[in-house]
Amino acid sequence: MTIKGYANPDLVWSPEKLKERIGEQKGEDLIIVDARPAPNWSDGHIEGAAHLDIYGISLIDTRPQALAAFTWMLAYLMEIRGVDYGKTVVFYEETSGFRSARGFWFLEYLGHEDVHVLDGGIAAWKAAGNPVTRDAWPMAQGAQDAGPGGAKRIVRTSFASHLKGPVESRIATASYILDNLDSPDTIVHDTRSAEEYYGENVRAARGGAIPGSRHLEWMDFVGPDGAFLPAAELRGMVEGIGCTPDKEIIPLCQGGYRSAHAYLVYRLLGYTRARNYLGSWKEWGDRTDLPIEVPKR
Repeated sequence: MTIKGYANPDLVWSPEKLKERIGEQKGEDLIIVDARPAPNWSDGHIEGAAHLDIYGISLIDTRPQALAAFTWMLAYLMEIRGVDYGKTVVFYEETSGFRSARGFWFLEYLGHEDVHVLDGGIAAWKAAGNPVTRDAWPMAQGAQDAGPGGAKRIVRTSFASHLKGPVESRIATASYILDNLDSPDTIVHDTRSAEEYYGENVRAARGGAIPGSRHLEWMDFVGPDGAFLPAAELRGMVEGIGCTPDKEIIPLCQGGYRSAHAYLVYRLLGYTRARNYLGSWKEWGDRTDLPIEVPKR
């Protein structure tokens, strides 16, 4: 347990821990992924970090064929950033936001068991007095190729060809939710804004919510410092809407980003049954064959 009291504290790393691991693993066994937009990465990133703008890597059709194609594409994108099962992977963005959480969920879905998020993001990294760089270099053809200052270049792996996943228990599809909509054991956690949840901000063919879903916005999980709140505060919030550890929890948002952030929160708290709804409201709201409700304030 850490001072924040998480059941799974190693899922999020402090700047101090990442700095220590960089010192221990200067070579290719530590993969750092900067999930911010490209201009932010170019303006300064942690030395050796690969760039992968997570935003926009979406799927709004969770039927089997589309999901299979998406899964392969996702694995390939990770592969060319040097990700592999034998490597430790750390995602970061500006703070503890949904981009890095989305990367975390992606890899857990693909069966990776050594993936982490930099708590507080690069803002916390710099606040701790750690350096950033603007240096970049091409992908290496071999592990011996070094970049500026002797740092290891990113080496492509065969990750997509040797997948251990997908792990079905970490993803929810539209059909899965529909099959479990009336189950008292399953709770859908809507992480969108109140305006989206109440159907006032319509971002699909229909506005509203999945019937019976509980609402708590994802941003409530992050403190003023940009890092995740302590476990006691997080637990109080999610249990306050009925999302208790004995239930299966399915977070959703508009496109599976904010919900991935909630997924990470539930993993931090030790929930054993959490599934990210990848297609989220864009899929559900666009499909007129699926039921909705428009909650009242």
